[in-house]
Amino acid sequence: MDQRSDDAALLERTAANETGAFERLMRRHNSRLFRVARAILKEDAAAEDAVQEAYLEAFRHAGTFRGDAQVSTWLTRIVINQSLMRLRRQKRDRVVVPFEGKDGPTGAEPADERSESPAASTLRAELRVLLERRIDELPAAFRTVFVMRDVEEMSVQETADLLGIPQATVRTRLFRARALLRQALARDVDTATVDVFAFAGERCDRIVSAVLAGLPGV
Repeated sequence: MDQRSDDAALLERTAANETGAFERLMRRHNSRLFRVARAILKEDAAAEDAVQEAYLEAFRHAGTFRGDAQVSTWLTRIVINQSLMRLRRQKRDRVVVPFEGKDGPTGAEPADERSESPAASTLRAELRVLLERRIDELPAAFRTVFVMRDVEEMSVQETADLLGIPQATVRTRLFRARALLRQALARDVDTATVDVFAFAGERCDRIVSAVLAGLPGV
């Protein structure tokens, strides 16, 4: 059974109140739904809340699923609606969404610690934080398309259908998002190169002291 059929079967069992089937469905789609919600809301906790509400909504309406689209598409549409409702409520209540850049997406694949040195693991984490920060700084329309297309690898058609925009608009927004990210990351690299292999400070003092201590007659 392919995933699409298996998803439909799990949702059918969910409609019959089989929580085990619903748990399997959630674990299968958690990563995608969180990332889409995170792209819209720009805040981990809010994204988690939106995904939870979306799942509850899906559970309540599991029996109404007609199979016109994939279950993954149906779930993604629900989480998009939940996220947008949250966003509108935040704006209406004048809630400032805090900037979060330390914690990575829940569904991100962990690095294989057995084959990666601590230094490499630290560098990977720092690069991820930098990339997430720059993605957060994209305009919402570009950010959402970028995550759906490049992170979750949804098709142009699926992204367009979920967002209710033409496919040409999806392509344009993705092109602009990539360009903005390249520009921002290039500036980061230019800034960082100034401090690459930094020599001043403790290292400088240590070398000078060692050399002086080794001079004859000193």
